[in-house]
Formats: sequence, C-alpha cells, structure tokens
Amino acid sequence: MSVTRASPTGVATGCYHCGNPVPSGAPWRLTLDDKAHPLCCPGCEAVAHAIVAGGLAGYYRFRTELPERPANDAASRAARAETWQVFDDPALQDAFVHADGDGLTATLAVDGITCAACAWLIEHRLNALEGVTASAVNLSHHRLRVSWDPARIALSQLLAELAAIGYPAQPYEPDQAAQRLKQDERMGVRRLIVSAVAMMQVMMFSVPIYVSAPGELSADFLMLFHWLSFALATPVVLFSAAPFFQNALRDLRTRTLGMDVPVSLAIGGAYLASGYAVLAGRGEVYFDSVSMFTFFLLFGRYVEMRARRRSGHSGNALAGVLPASAVRLEADGAERVLPANRLAPGDRVLVRPGHGVPADGVIEDGTSSLDESMLTGESQPVTRRAGDAVTGGSHNVDSPLVVRVTHAGREARAAAILDLTDRAFAKRPRIAELASRWAHLFVLRLLVASVGVAIAWTFIDPSRALWVTLSVLVVTCPCALALATPTALTASHGRLRRRGVLITRAHALEGLAQASRVVFDKTGTLTTGRMTLAKTHLADGAGPAVDDACDAERLRAIAAALEAQSEHPIARAFAPYRDLAVSAEALINRPGEGVEGRLAGRRWRLGKPAFAAGAEPPAPPEAGRWLLLACEGEPHAWFALDDALRDDALMTVSSLKRLGLSVELLSGDHPATVEDLARRLGIEAWRSGASPEDKLAHIEALQARGESVVMVGDGINDVPVLAGAEVSIAMNGATDLARTRADAVLLNPRLARIVEAIETSRATRRIIRQNLGWALCYNLTALPMAACGLVPPWLAAIGMSASSLVVVGNALRLGRTRRSVLDEAGASPTPATETP
Repeated sequence: MSVTRASPTGVATGCYHCGNPVPSGAPWRLTLDDKAHPLCCPGCEAVAHAIVAGGLAGYYRFRTELPERPANDAASRAARAETWQVFDDPALQDAFVHADGDGLTATLAVDGITCAACAWLIEHRLNALEGVTASAVNLSHHRLRVSWDPARIALSQLLAELAAIGYPAQPYEPDQAAQRLKQDERMGVRRLIVSAVAMMQVMMFSVPIYVSAPGELSADFLMLFHWLSFALATPVVLFSAAPFFQNALRDLRTRTLGMDVPVSLAIGGAYLASGYAVLAGRGEVYFDSVSMFTFFLLFGRYVEMRARRRSGHSGNALAGVLPASAVRLEADGAERVLPANRLAPGDRVLVRPGHGVPADGVIEDGTSSLDESMLTGESQPVTRRAGDAVTGGSHNVDSPLVVRVTHAGREARAAAILDLTDRAFAKRPRIAELASRWAHLFVLRLLVASVGVAIAWTFIDPSRALWVTLSVLVVTCPCALALATPTALTASHGRLRRRGVLITRAHALEGLAQASRVVFDKTGTLTTGRMTLAKTHLADGAGPAVDDACDAERLRAIAAALEAQSEHPIARAFAPYRDLAVSAEALINRPGEGVEGRLAGRRWRLGKPAFAAGAEPPAPPEAGRWLLLACEGEPHAWFALDDALRDDALMTVSSLKRLGLSVELLSGDHPATVEDLARRLGIEAWRSGASPEDKLAHIEALQARGESVVMVGDGINDVPVLAGAEVSIAMNGATDLARTRADAVLLNPRLARIVEAIETSRATRRIIRQNLGWALCYNLTALPMAACGLVPPWLAAIGMSASSLVVVGNALRLGRTRRSVLDEAGASPTPATETP
C-alpha cells in the first residue's frame, strides 16, 4: 500500500496516518515538518499526535506502508493492534507506564465518554480481556487507569480494543487533555445554541396551531408552518442530536444498551414520523417535541458536565501543577533552561519569585514564602529556608531559591498524589456498582415496556400510539439513576482534596461513613513526630566496650549511625549527631523494637530495653520515653526523647466523640508515656508496648466484636495494622510504604481533617441515598403516567432533564461550607470558605 498524502492544492486525498478517505471539511490535522497533513477521524488524530509527542516522528518519515485500520470482527482481534503497536515500544512507555506489583499500570485519556454508561462499557470490555487485572474510568476527567500483565496482553491490544468499541485513547497528558475537553465543551455549546434557536422558532410556528380553533387556520398556512418546522428541526436532529445517534450505534455494535439508545429512538422516531406526515400530507407532527427534547437533554448534560468538571477541577489542576520548564544551575554557575521532566536527583535548580518549584528537593540557599495550597489545601503561604524540604508544584512567592532536586518527574510527590487519586477509582463502592447495574438493566426493561405500550395503544387509539410511546421512552430515561452515585462521589472527592484529604481507594468514603471507632498511633500521629534528643544518661556500670565507648558524644554518634538508614521519626532525633567517621554495617530495622548493626565487629542495638539488653532489661532512669543503647547486650547509654503534641489533637479527639465515635490510643511506647498522653487528650481506651503484631491482633479483635475501625498512623511499623483496618489514614509525614498502603492520606499536618473526612463521608452516603431514592421514585411514578397518555412529549423532555438536574444539584451541596462539630469544639483549623 502506498502512502497517500494531501495534494498540492490542499485537498485531502487520504488520511496521513491510515490512508482511508478523509471526509470533506474534516478538521483533523497533523503538523509535521511545518506541513499540515489531513487525518480522517479523531482516533487517527489521537494516535498521530501521541506518536509525534513521544519523539517517534521518524515513524512517518521512513515508513513504506500504511497500517491497516482495526477491524471490528472477533477473528481479526490480534490484527487490530497493528495500528497501535508503536505504543508497545519500551522507550515510549517509559513516559506514561509504570510497574504496579507484578504488572504494569498506565493512565490514558479517552475520547467519546459522555455518561456513566460509557464508563461501564469501557470497564466491562477491558476487564473481560485475558491479562487485564483492573480498569477504572474517572468520569469527571475522562481518564482511564488500566493495569495489565505484559506477559499475557500488550498495551497495543488494549488501545485497539478501546478504538474498536468507539473510545480511542492515548497516553494522558494534562495540557492536551484539557485542550480536548475545552474543544468538546465548545462543540457542546454550539450544539446547544442550534437546538435552542431552532426550538424557539419551531414553538413560534406550533403555538398558533395549538391555540387556533378547528378550521381557523387555512390549509396553506398549516402546511407552511409544518414545512418551516421541518426545516428548522432537521439541523437539530442531524447536528445537535448527532452524538446521541453515534453513541447509540456504538452501543448496539457492542451489544450494550446504554442510555442513548432510548434517547435516539425517541428523537429519530418522532422526526421520521413527523417528516413522513409532512411529505404525505396527513398525520401528526412532533417537530416541537423533537427540538425541545433535544435542547433539554443537551442542556441537562451540559450542566452535569460543568458540575462534574468543577467538582473535579483540583484533580486536573494537580495533573498540571509541575512547571513545564526549569532553570538548572551548571557546575560553572551558568543557567540552563530545560524541560522539567529532564531533571535528575542531584541537580541544582534556580526558582525565581513567581515561578513554580519544578521538582521535589531541599533548599540549599535562600529563604522565601511558598504557596502549597494546590498540594496541601492550606491557603496561607509557609516560610521555607535553607535545609527545608520543598515539594514540586509549590509556588515561590517572595525571594529566589536554589533547590537541590531529590525527586523529579514521575517520582515527584505531585505525580504520586495524582496516581493515588486515579487509584481511588480502580474499584467503586458497592452502592456505585449497584446503581450502575440498575441503570443498565433499566434500559432493557424500558425498551420492553415501550414496545408493550406501543402495542397496547395501537388497539386503544392508534392516533396517539406514537407520541405516548415517545413520552415513555423520554420521561423514563434513567439519566438521573446513572448520575446519582458518580456525581456525589466526584463532588465529595473534590471537596476533600481541596481540604487536604486525598482518598486513594474508593471504599474509603463508604468505610468512613460506617466507622464506629478511630484508633490512633502516637508518635508522628497525635504528636508532631519531630523528635528531639532531650537527655543522654550513661548506663550504670557501663564499661568501655570499644575505645571511648562511655563518652556521651561518641555514644550519640553510634546511635546516629545505627539510625542512619531508618525513616522512623526517631531517626531524625539523632540526625544532628551524625559523624562520618562512625559508620555501622549490617543494619537491621526491627519494627516496633529498634535497630541493630555492627561497629568494629561488635553488635550494637538501640531501641526498647528488652530488645537492646536481652531477656533481663534494666529499668530506665526515670519516667518518660527512653531508648537503650547496648553493645553485645551490655547497656551503655539511655536516651530520652521529646515529642510535642499536635496543636489540634485535643480538638480532634473531642470532635470525634461528638460524632459518636469511640477513640483509642494504640502505641508501642512506654506505659507511663502513653498513659500521660491519653489522660491529656481524654482518651479512656489505650494500650502501650504494642508490637506491630500486637496492634494487628488488637484491631482484628475489635472487628470480631463488630467494630468498624479507622486506623491512623504514619510509620513502617503501622503498615500491617493499616492494611488490617476497614479504613486506614496515613499522616502527611508518613513513610512512603505507609502512604501507598493507606486508603486515605492527609496532605497537611492537621488532624482535624479526619473529622471533616468523616462528616463529608456521612453526608456523601446521605446524598447518594437521597439521589437514588429520588431517581427510583421519579421513574416509578413517571412510567405509568406516561404509559396512560397523561404526559405529552414536551413535558416528558422537561421532566427527564429536571430529574437529572435535581440529582446533580443535590450532589453539589457536598461542596458547600457547612457547620461542623469542629465549630462546637472551638474553631475550625482553617476557614472553610470554598464553594463548588
């Protein structure tokens, strides 16, 4: 097959990507080597731009054949992937595919998604493919997160399957995705304007017919009005209602009954019947109902789309929060501007005032205020100085900073947050899955009921059979039922994200609403986790095990060497005492106990007395939190650690109690320390000296008694119990392992966000139940009324659109500021002023 290109006159003779004929006036183009090449469809446009953006433009320059377009029959399933094989290139996949357990995971931008039925179809088809482990559509942002086993299925096969069912996809790029959504929105506005103008004009011609007495209008005027209405309704059907017909054909090809099937039957049936009546000169016309139904349906979907995108705006904004470029400082001091995704750990970058921080790092020089609201939800800038860590995506306000990069690109925290956000949609709550199943089954039952109504009215009154059937199809379209759950979930996710609570698993909202007990870890959770070494006490009778081992300074250096590779907050207390001349080897971290290593051939241990000294631990010098340093089981020094209580810990505990929740403290610390903290916070139930295994066993015992437990922690030793609780929440300073295992992550250090998360989850459950109840009651009431001929088509269109808007409006109440139990406990941590 030869390569077909645009003719010199600019007339398209074939698609530059696949070679198929290009429709007249097709807007799709690929600009390559300063030339615009025609493309035949959005699918080819998506693939072509993705190939060029991935640095593989040579594919077009050096190819000798055009790829075959994917076929839709089952026998050619393997051949369909040929068009998309370029995405199997490992170099291209490095930009958007990452390892997830034993498989691979990617986030894709999907075209053609219009409603919850589209999301259901995509997930249903992909999950049925052998090798696909999970797939989930983010309906608000038209993103698809898919995980697969590369040994069983290739990415090109997934992309080909999506294209075959009418949803072409490409790697998700925030800027390109936002541009496509804007284009879709502009086209939606054009379709809405055409239907609105036509509806008003058709109604002008229809009103005289309705209000005039029999014989008052001459036959010529009546025919003129009918032909004018026909002319005005035609662009409404062919242009404004085109997406409904396209989606319905796609659904029928894939043997799936989506909500656009009854909609298309209603619009197409009314238009064809009315057109036949005009041409034949007899029968009823319904052009006013056609244009009105199309307008109200488009208007309802436009409002719903705007609401979803507004509620989910923070998610898309977060996707593009990292700057596109950075100023790297070279070894000779020169400044070089380069793409931010080319930064590497160790690079030094200059961040000028008014610019964004391009990657995670540590400030080497300068002091400035940083706006971190996009990441943490905190509206006030925070002051950062030399030695402080900064997060990529923060906005520099005051002074220039020199930052040494620690994590860039996909390793940056902003990218990790976006990935966790998409993971939240990998599984839907049970109530969401139930609602989707209801909506899908309802369409089938609606079509069956419509056929029965049509047959019945053919015998009752044939002249009314058509419009009664149309009214049934329109008024009972299950749009409200399909929107009831996803709209509420999107609104609640958006609100919590803006307030600094990142939901990373979908069941978290449902679990928080059902929680009966909240269990807190102590260090780094109820306390700040910024531990300091308050006292050093030499052990009684300690002898010089190695060199000057009794010297307090050297003992602190040994302890710092043992903690050098630990992420636990305790390790930070010894960081100032690091001595490069003192290093430990064979380090082993024993969660809940301590650390051990070898120095100069001897085994040293730092941690709980029983762990450090062996079977007969000595008593600490006095009450407090003490760690023992021992060599070969012989005590050498006691270290007293101090950790400040979080400012809002007391307010959080009291607010949780006001919500009717039991609060418990579960810690591995010394009993005296835990008891003192529990007393100060008013926590009656507490346990001390608990190992990770003890914590997990205690949580399982609570669950066996029927408790629904929320666990809040931050360390590696909390990972088992975080995995065992119904809902786990990791603090903002938690270890990477704890954050990835948690169901929700706090993006700022305010404990009170937990209270807001529980209140929002309860409100979400209440809103979903209200929406489902309204949708079911509406459909069960409207169906018999329409079947009895009491609802004309125009009223059916208004009723269907109004029911969808009621559901959307009710869900948007989740984004409004409401009175919280935090207000009763004192004051909210920060003013809650955002609105949807």
